[in-house]
Amino acid sequence: MSGNIRAGMGGWTFEPWEGTFYPEKLSKAKQLQFASSHVPTIEVNGTYYSSFKEPTFLKWASEAPDGFVYALKGNRFVTNRRVLAEAGESMMRFLGSGVAALGDKLGPILWQFAPTKKFDEDDFGAFLKLLPEKQDGVTLRHAVEVRHDSFVVPEFAALARKHGVAIVYADHAKYPAIADVTGDFVYARLQTGSDDNHDCYTPEALDAWAERAKVWAAGGTPDDLPRADPGTEAPVKPRDVFVYFITEGKVRAPFGAMAFMNRVNG
Repeated sequence: MSGNIRAGMGGWTFEPWEGTFYPEKLSKAKQLQFASSHVPTIEVNGTYYSSFKEPTFLKWASEAPDGFVYALKGNRFVTNRRVLAEAGESMMRFLGSGVAALGDKLGPILWQFAPTKKFDEDDFGAFLKLLPEKQDGVTLRHAVEVRHDSFVVPEFAALARKHGVAIVYADHAKYPAIADVTGDFVYARLQTGSDDNHDCYTPEALDAWAERAKVWAAGGTPDDLPRADPGTEAPVKPRDVFVYFITEGKVRAPFGAMAFMNRVNG
């Protein structure tokens, strides 16, 4: 048995996609419906910068097909602070804004930290303890993306494992790569693509990432990716896998996600 593998891109509003990914005369009002019918998931970046209300989440849910899942980036006011233990009020404000209205289309919540944020075991542990299991009756899944090398230590992986929070694997030119499986799902952000590649990544790289995703979904850990705590193995059990083509090669990101899904689905 394996978990579900879903791949997508960041957002659905991007002018260079008009006439490339989107048909020439498709109205902006129909872009979400089009995008969500071509990839099984999208990472929403707008929730990091702005506040949205329940009617917006209801609208997003209504425009996407059954089985589609949104990953929401947690608001920056939660993670961009000196003392993470004091993030509770901002966190509840974000989670209580209506995200639960997505229902079964609510995927992981991505909590992204600045590259300058260093690992502090006590403070980061206090932050993870704040993360709720449910919001308005809807189960929440949390992932953390850390971008400072000080997090590449067994203590960080142990904290994430203790709280059942996934560590984002970042395929990035500068940020640390941490492939420890610490939650009941896996979250990867592929950020070294190129607009020179038709499918964002090369065919060989897409083949490799599709195989890694299959290993994750079956409950394993790819043996060719670095970990913070290589001495601890995650329990072998099926896991859902979320893969997003982000940052570099954004013009070709939707094509990367579709090419990836074609490989996963055989």
